[in-house]
Amino acid sequence: MRRARAANPGRAASAGRILRPGRRRRLCAAPRSRPRRANPRSSTTPRRPPMPPPRRLLLIDDERLQHRLVGQMLRQFRGAHFDLEIASNCREGLEQLRSGGHAAALLDYRLTDGDGLSLLAEARAAGCRTPVIFLTANTGDDLDMAALEAGAVDYLEKAALSPKMLERSLRYALRLSESLEQLRQLATRDQLTGLLNRREFDRILGDELARCVRFDRPAALALIDIDHFKKVNDTHGHPAGDAVLQHVAGIIAAQARDVDFVARYGGEEMAVIMVETTAGAARVAMARMAAHLARTPCRIGELALPVTFSAGVAAVPDDGLTPAALIAAADHALYAAKRGGRNRVFSAQEAQLAQAVAV
Repeated sequence: MRRARAANPGRAASAGRILRPGRRRRLCAAPRSRPRRANPRSSTTPRRPPMPPPRRLLLIDDERLQHRLVGQMLRQFRGAHFDLEIASNCREGLEQLRSGGHAAALLDYRLTDGDGLSLLAEARAAGCRTPVIFLTANTGDDLDMAALEAGAVDYLEKAALSPKMLERSLRYALRLSESLEQLRQLATRDQLTGLLNRREFDRILGDELARCVRFDRPAALALIDIDHFKKVNDTHGHPAGDAVLQHVAGIIAAQARDVDFVARYGGEEMAVIMVETTAGAARVAMARMAAHLARTPCRIGELALPVTFSAGVAAVPDDGLTPAALIAAADHALYAAKRGGRNRVFSAQEAQLAQAVAV
């Protein structure tokens, strides 16, 4: 007869597992299975691009009903989004167009204090390039052509207007405006430096001098020549010369005021038209630019080229009242600065004094 074994306190018969003294087995329910969240990064669904910010749309119309109708149509657009701004007369409309910043403008033909054609012509004369769409109840035979000749990009009749038609017209106006701006950049900018080209410089200088003479206001012209530029090309090659041109152009453009006009005059020469500026103030500004350039070498790879320029300054009315006279005076001052040792700025008056002393 077999003896029964004594119970071992270190064993747990029910579990069939050995439990060490002093430890208890926890009894708990099985954890619930949680649904896994989809990883957005691993999702195959393409993300939608962020919505662009709404564009500013100017409505120049004196009818409140038209304000509401256009606002309702804008909310039905499927593509572009616009923030509607209202001008109720010609005066407000012209101020808004001159201020800029609008993606497009809707302009009524008849307003309480004038007509849309005259308003558009005045805005274009002031340099406004905002695309304008005529939106009117008048259906004259020649009004559409008159609007387009005045500078409008489209002509819409209020009676036939729909959200789809308005959205299409605005989309066309924006695309046309972008294309015209690209063409304008190609026609007015120097491709290497990004500065104004010689043709645009000549046009702006003529306009600014005419304004100065008419309103008896000052202005100054600075002609700039990079010192020893030919040596850079001969020693380091034309790519290095291009880099120097871009370097100098960038510094001059950054140092100039927003209201000034910076152009590539030709070769290694550049020009700055400084509006509302006397000869003394222009000379100080150019000397500051020259000092900044002298402290900032042009880096081409591991090469650091020191670069300086010489400049001549002429001003209205003392040194000339026509573009030809002002350019001649600034050019004379420029060569006086180069003869004086380069890396310096001469005014036209200083150049005349230096010439008189030399004689």
